[in-house]
Amino acid sequence: MSIQDVLIRKSGRVLHITLNRPRVINALTPAMSIAIEDALVAAIDDPDIEGVLLDGAGERGLCAGGDINMSVSGDYDGLQRFWEQEYRLDLFISKYPKPYIAFMEGITMGGGIGLSAHASHRIVSERSRLALPEVRIGFIPDVGGTHILANAPGELGTHLGLTAGDMTAGDAIACGFADYFVSEDLLADLKHRIIFGEDSFTEEIKQLASPAPDSNLLKQQKWIDDAYSANDIGEVLARLDARSEPEAHEAATIIRQVSPTSVVITLAALRKARELNNLASAFDLELRIGAALLRTFDMGEGVRAQIIDKDRNPQWQPAHIADVDKSWVASLIKG
Repeated sequence: MSIQDVLIRKSGRVLHITLNRPRVINALTPAMSIAIEDALVAAIDDPDIEGVLLDGAGERGLCAGGDINMSVSGDYDGLQRFWEQEYRLDLFISKYPKPYIAFMEGITMGGGIGLSAHASHRIVSERSRLALPEVRIGFIPDVGGTHILANAPGELGTHLGLTAGDMTAGDAIACGFADYFVSEDLLADLKHRIIFGEDSFTEEIKQLASPAPDSNLLKQQKWIDDAYSANDIGEVLARLDARSEPEAHEAATIIRQVSPTSVVITLAALRKARELNNLASAFDLELRIGAALLRTFDMGEGVRAQIIDKDRNPQWQPAHIADVDKSWVASLIKG
């Protein structure tokens, strides 16, 4: 890791962590994750550090997700070790004993969700676009995402997980991924107040925060709940097809385009995460499923089609949802 890939320094009263790979939207590497964990551990006993501020360099976003180089190179053991360490860090963040303020500016996806959505104070702005788009690459929502999605209102999380849907600031707050909306033109001022202010972090944020914007997803909850309350993907698709809303038909089209294996496992994982209702258990579930998916054809094909060749034309195996081995999926979920 270049020491510049993540900037970690004491600023005023906080430990200021800046993801610093703007050309790749601050994609998270194993070395960056380890450096962040080490810094957070050391900061616990530092009396001069009252809290943590996380942000990302550049104009595009906080973090586009985990770096996929290990997947591309076939270093599957290394990728699994990365997940184990990354999930440990994300769980640690959820329990961190000092305030942890995450600025979810711009694109915040995958591993970026893991670093921010488990924080004590989660800030979004009008530029924020949050997503767990893993079904597009033959994987499942992870970094604790199954837990958050499973606990979103009604079936909004199921809809997001199965369609790789993105969230606006209003959606993110409504679905439990964020807490506060702060206008883009006030973010620099807010960071200054968090670093150098005298009021509590919560008070500093509230002084500049605005009411959450409307959530378009929340407005569509009736048809979403109706369609996604089924526990079988085939039934979900049938219900979406029968709806009159254009958004339902669009969702059905997307589900039929992404990895059949991924959507079948994702639905089962979300149901299991809802039953478990425990973040640590959700991480265990995601790690077990991830280890099984790591060497599957679909994950390699999804990375090829979406990230390497960028032809956006993956040839999934199996190609149809009906052909996914349901007994294999059940064994993965059961453990």
